[in-house]
Amino acid sequence: MSQKSYLTFICAVAMVGGLMFGFDIAIISGANASLQSYFHLDELELGWGTGSLVLGAMFGALGSGALADRYGRKRVLSSVALLFALSCLGSALAHTFVAFVVSRIVGGLSVGAASVLAPMYVAEIAPKKIRGMLVSIYQLTIVIGILVSYLINYGLYGIDNDWRWMFATGVAPSVLFFLGLFAIPESPRWLYLKGQVERSRTIIGRIAGPAEAELEIAEIARTLEGQKSTSQLRDLFAPSVRNASFVGFLVAGLVQLNGMNAVVNYAPKIFQGAGFEIQNALLNTSFIGLINFIFTFVAIVVIDKVGRKTLYLTGSLGMSVSLLCLAATYFLHLEGALTMVFVLAFVAFFAACIGPVFWTLVAEIFPNRIRAKAVALASAIQWSVYFLVALLFPRFLEVAGGGAAFLFFAGMTTVQFLLVRHYLPETRGKSLEEIEMHWHGTPATGHEHQERARRP
Repeated sequence: MSQKSYLTFICAVAMVGGLMFGFDIAIISGANASLQSYFHLDELELGWGTGSLVLGAMFGALGSGALADRYGRKRVLSSVALLFALSCLGSALAHTFVAFVVSRIVGGLSVGAASVLAPMYVAEIAPKKIRGMLVSIYQLTIVIGILVSYLINYGLYGIDNDWRWMFATGVAPSVLFFLGLFAIPESPRWLYLKGQVERSRTIIGRIAGPAEAELEIAEIARTLEGQKSTSQLRDLFAPSVRNASFVGFLVAGLVQLNGMNAVVNYAPKIFQGAGFEIQNALLNTSFIGLINFIFTFVAIVVIDKVGRKTLYLTGSLGMSVSLLCLAATYFLHLEGALTMVFVLAFVAFFAACIGPVFWTLVAEIFPNRIRAKAVALASAIQWSVYFLVALLFPRFLEVAGGGAAFLFFAGMTTVQFLLVRHYLPETRGKSLEEIEMHWHGTPATGHEHQERARRP
């Protein structure tokens, strides 16, 4: 198998974790009406049924870093696949609301861990020139999972026990993911941290070639020189990495306050509030999944050309404007077609500029020694904020209305724009070790000098 084919296969397997992620967070959107009727739920209980997955994801993300440091990225991902299958079956077979919530929490544990480990694994194994594109494809698999779940919801709606069948379909990707993991290698950077230098060099060499392997091994050795092979939670706030943690954790919180996952989880409810019948609301929700899917390709194509920071700024500005227009349709009582237009514009800016870039940044901006725990904490932060949004959005929508809700999201997206503009460095075209040197204020060597030598 050629280097390119081998890398493609490895990343394809790892990215099935993104498919599971997208499926599980969105499948409930079409099941909400049936769940509310079957379990006799009020709006806050409906929010708990949706948010329970996210609560589990918060703990799954937080615990995955320590597990990945101890047992390796690959072994923990295998456990994630099994947990996901169990949660889908448990949700589909639940006869009480408590049993349903427990199953969703178990599913959240797997989704949260996958959200940390899958993009981190791809970032640690991918060559720097295409790392952004490959981690962006992880976001594409999340989007595909969302789109597939929307189509399943639309296709199954109205049959007996439709919500049970919706959740049961999630078993298929989890089995595919579990089997595929047997055929891919462990992360070479984790192997190096565990003292398995030759295995690390062999894997990098098979992916990028022997010369590149020597350069990367030298850079990994330099960034870890004089440091412990393991890290503690307090190390995330040491002076040398404090700035990286500050930026990474704030970006993680704000990505859930821009309203995208409120739209993903509650799109049918939003469209029903705008005057659409339930069947048409589900159809419109499928259009959201389609736009999300199409515009994610924009990020994949340009992220390694335009850069992460430029895309994030463009997306934040476009989302803010779309949300302000969306809020105006509610305040001016123009709901209907205009609501649909501005929701789709909002989703397009997120898909093209924010979603793929967020997971790329979180996977690459933290130093090698603390990456697993830092990515885990960043992911736990975004899941905890997501939980609050998922729990409270239906009630907030009922009490304050869509105008106030989307105006709040517009304000948070503006804060996101300012944070990225002033504090986020550009990471395009840099190795993970060169990015680490930026936070240390250390001049880059190795890859950067190699690149300069090649320039005319």
